Amino acid sequence: MELNKNNYCVIMAGGIGSRFWPMSRTDKPKQFLDVMGTGESLIQMTYHRFEKVCPKDNIYIVTNGMYKALITEQLKGIKEDRILCEPARRNTAPCIAYANFRILKDNPQANIIVAPSDHLILKEDVFLKVINQALAASAQNDILITLGIKPSYPNTGYGYIQYDKTRGLETDGEFRKVKLFTEKPNVEMAKKFIDSGDFLWNAGIFVWSLSAVNDAMREFLPDVFGAFNQGRELFGTDKEELFINETYTSCQSISIDYGVMEKAPNVYVMPCDFGWSDVGTWKALYEVRKKDGERNSVTGKNVMLYNSSDNIVTVDDDKLAVIQGMDDYIIVNTSNVLLICKKSEEQRVKQFLTDVEVKMGKEYL
Repeated sequence: MELNKNNYCVIMAGGIGSRFWPMSRTDKPKQFLDVMGTGESLIQMTYHRFEKVCPKDNIYIVTNGMYKALITEQLKGIKEDRILCEPARRNTAPCIAYANFRILKDNPQANIIVAPSDHLILKEDVFLKVINQALAASAQNDILITLGIKPSYPNTGYGYIQYDKTRGLETDGEFRKVKLFTEKPNVEMAKKFIDSGDFLWNAGIFVWSLSAVNDAMREFLPDVFGAFNQGRELFGTDKEELFINETYTSCQSISIDYGVMEKAPNVYVMPCDFGWSDVGTWKALYEVRKKDGERNSVTGKNVMLYNSSDNIVTVDDDKLAVIQGMDDYIIVNTSNVLLICKKSEEQRVKQFLTDVEVKMGKEYL
């Protein structure tokens, strides 16, 4: 099947995955790891998924410059100029603006998917159907689309989207008008969101035409839009890198959610269920990985468990781990770090990481 030449994808791959420490490290963060034990890293899974929607040359990766070699190694055959390197982390809005202006040079009629590199999709056939439906809607309407996941429990680690049940898109009623975005709630509020029936998890996946998103950024993020617009003639030339390096140092750090999606009047959400997880924490990974009869999820060829249950265990293949009497723990053993932490207290991992940096330096990050 010939793919639509106007379909583009921007994969955001600059994060460091700190909540996945010590498996996720600064030099090789979560998106480059085979967290599911399938033989593919998360970014490889993401890239191959979008190859079924967009021509391969229409897929751009926006990342930190330090990961360029990793991307070249893992995404065989990707052209060097499809890897857009940020000189500094400035959240998602500058990242998207950078990709927009590069794509504008190539195709002003572009219809774009923006997605994180490190999310898991279990029902790929359903996901591809949703994406194609969203691309058709964004091509026909001046709108900004976000995908919302039908919540299955009151998760406190996700942002939520409230939508208007009575207002749908004229050309496709499955897209509902967004009422508001809200940040990660406490458990009581999350339960109220679930009970109301009009809240969805925010998956951080967007679909829009290049013209629609540029118009929105011009209006609601004029400083960011203007900074990149000043060099629009330099994109795709040998002067692009210098311009980007200079632009990023002074560019505002802001998310596309806060900068545009929460303010624009033409935002629609499609309620979806395609087996999505951001696998943002060890507990989230535990939920989607296979488990044994004692509900242990184990990665590692030489792990022996005794009287232990409900654990997530990750051990390098060349190590033997013998574990006895452990219940509901995260146990991770890498080349130079051993982490043992209660699953119920996994939010402390980021604090552990901060403490390690202060006391031990960057060697273990």
